[in-house]
Amino acid sequence: MSHVPSDPGRSAPEPIDYEAFQARPEFQEYRRRFRRFVFPLAAAFMIWFLGFVILGAYAHDLMARPLLGMNVGLWLGLAQFVTTFGITMWYVSFANKRLDPATTALRAELEDIERAADDHEGGAR
Repeated sequence: MSHVPSDPGRSAPEPIDYEAFQARPEFQEYRRRFRRFVFPLAAAFMIWFLGFVILGAYAHDLMARPLLGMNVGLWLGLAQFVTTFGITMWYVSFANKRLDPATTALRAELEDIERAADDHEGGAR
């Protein structure tokens, strides 16, 4: 087994301080933007979904009532699919307009930090 002597003039690369990066105002704004959209929408959908399940379990007469050729339960079940696709499309649109540009900027900053660390490491050799 060969032993490579350590180079005393060479410093170890400094890892990126991700916790400090996450504490930056730009990152915090990104998290706030994401949470302000996702959490209320997720809560509203869960209430809507649980309402449908509860109606199905306890409001048999309402769910069995005919409406436009089908019963109310089937219409509400189909509405679950429609709202799921609608929420997905809304999130994709939101992410494309509001999250992706910020993601790209934050990623570029991290890559710059990493590149600077690599350059520092290369200059110390």
